[in-house]
Amino acid sequence: MFARLTMIASGATPGMRKARFPNDESLEPRALERTAALASSLRRADRVWTSPALAARQTAEALGLAATVEPLLAEQDFGRWAGRSFEEMQAEDPEGMAAWLSGPDAAPHGGETLAAVARRVAALMERLVGESGHTIALTHAVPVRAAIVHVLGAPLASVWKIDIEPLSLTEFRSDGRRWVLHASGVVAGD
Repeated sequence: MFARLTMIASGATPGMRKARFPNDESLEPRALERTAALASSLRRADRVWTSPALAARQTAEALGLAATVEPLLAEQDFGRWAGRSFEEMQAEDPEGMAAWLSGPDAAPHGGETLAAVARRVAALMERLVGESGHTIALTHAVPVRAAIVHVLGAPLASVWKIDIEPLSLTEFRSDGRRWVLHASGVVAGD
């Protein structure tokens, strides 16, 4: 029983371009244009899931995919940091930022811990490991990073050493027992 999981990072939002912590916002106009380049290269999928976030749902729609919302694909909840810039939070709360970047169980922002994101992504992948066919999952940078470190068995703190671009594809394959990282970092239009 072979399975394939293609995780697609949602298109860029205005907040991403300003290095802001994710907030539920719509795609920027250029992201909609770039999505067209990706649509023609996608293989047929047996299942298409999307994060509940507006940007992910709009990415699915722009790709012409009829997607089902899957809460496990949600971006990390950044609590009171949502919509604020990394630089701004570093100036306002340097201790909180340091704790968050070094401790997967830290949530100084009052939102979700990295460890919690990793657990829900691992649960999703374990649910899919025995499913045959191709699943496309429209999600965000942190869940994609969490999936990569889960499959590699790498320390969770290593997620901050992985760059996930908007509209990039990360593909995993399963033989029914385990996942392997097949490809990562392919960006539409590049």
